Amino acid sequence: MTTLLSRPPERLHHHAFVVKDQERNRRFVEDVLGIPLAATWCESHHSPWVDREVAFCHTFYTMGDGGALAFFSFADDEVYQKTQAEKPAEIGSFDHISFKVDEATFGDLVGRLQAAREAVRITDHGYCRSMYCTSPDGLIMEFTVDPPDAARIDAIRRADAHAELKRWMAGDHRPNNDLRHAAE
Repeated sequence: MTTLLSRPPERLHHHAFVVKDQERNRRFVEDVLGIPLAATWCESHHSPWVDREVAFCHTFYTMGDGGALAFFSFADDEVYQKTQAEKPAEIGSFDHISFKVDEATFGDLVGRLQAAREAVRITDHGYCRSMYCTSPDGLIMEFTVDPPDAARIDAIRRADAHAELKRWMAGDHRPNNDLRHAAE
């Protein structure tokens, strides 16, 4: 049996993503979404990937729990190119980062994106309602509102998480999300 940490990680410290243009990214994250820029770190180091000194910029945008959404950009185009996927996934929507928001913030974000003429997609998963948007460099961001009975729903899935994974891995691929079907 696996021995779990006695104390799990407290929160996400940051999620990092590489961008080509920090200002274009800032306009989207701060001006459109309204998430404040909290820090900009400008650094350089000897890069083992290109065997030379490389300057880079690392920005952090504040989350309510103290975590951050972070972005790197490089003054060296070769390093930037080396950080890009050789072949993007044909279906890229499964690689994303999600943030919990309240109902008012959810509505504010949808309004901001629509006002900026940015694409927005809303999905009711049953166990949460999500809004998806994409940054100028392709980072898919999800903003999620939990339903009023989220604690009850979470308790059900926590109780059967291992059994459901085992069932799936054994080839039984029946859905277990009756909430989604009820919500559609």
